[in-house]
Amino acid sequence: MRIESVHLDAADVSKLLGAASADGALLYIYLKSGNPLCDAGKALNIPQSRIGCAMATLRQLGLWQEEKQHIPAGERPVYSERDVLEADSSDSEFKSLRGEVERLLGRNMNTEELKILLGFIRYLGLPGDVISVLICYCKDRARQRGSLRNPSLRTIEKEAYAWAERGIDNLEEAAAFIQTQNVRNSRMKRLQNTLQIRGRNLTAAEERYASGWLEMGFEDEVFSIAYERTCLNTGGFNWAYMNRILQRWHEAGLHTAEAIRTGDRKPGTAPAKGQRQLDAEEQAAIQRMMREG
Repeated sequence: MRIESVHLDAADVSKLLGAASADGALLYIYLKSGNPLCDAGKALNIPQSRIGCAMATLRQLGLWQEEKQHIPAGERPVYSERDVLEADSSDSEFKSLRGEVERLLGRNMNTEELKILLGFIRYLGLPGDVISVLICYCKDRARQRGSLRNPSLRTIEKEAYAWAERGIDNLEEAAAFIQTQNVRNSRMKRLQNTLQIRGRNLTAAEERYASGWLEMGFEDEVFSIAYERTCLNTGGFNWAYMNRILQRWHEAGLHTAEAIRTGDRKPGTAPAKGQRQLDAEEQAAIQRMMREG
């Protein structure tokens, strides 16, 4: 096993710590050192099942890049009522899955919905246990968004194709994805509290801002600093203004509160140069908003 000095970006470290996956962090360092994935289990003394989960976690965090398969909507197969009837009478896997899905949804499915379910198996190649996890995930997400109704098969279908494009086709990949999403949702709630947004969901535009900030790899305290600076400089909260602050910190490689404070304290260092540029950007942004107002 090769052991070399490895540079870890602050954003990547933040993602690894947020995922709370010891196996994922260990595998990441192992791979960054130039070691082959095929020997990871033996070299790290980790069972292959845990290596698979760790690998899935790295993929979901965007720390292990693989080419995603895009599935154009126009190329998806269209199943007929006859296909459904034949599957229901001769395909034991489909019959069993149909019963499980109807139990999870609390109702019987119509023919159009059964066509969608058939596509999950025959076109996407999703195993029955992964489909069950997918439906439970969609149900939980609907509850988190305040809906008391179960999601439609069309909604579940959109998520199924998203999973297929991410390469989620087994329980390990599904579990890693859901864990990553749970961590993200927890951080999103903390970010909303920091921004004093309570009692409502974010709008689509607001969620795009917030999601982009989380993907930059900042630690939570950075959002508090940026929020306070935004309010002090503009007299209130402004999404676009705070976005400019965070983008500049991201470009300067400042992803932790300590890095930002160090940059502020040491005006002669490279980070402080980025910080002086940020202050200029802030003042220009204030002037633009005053002119536009």
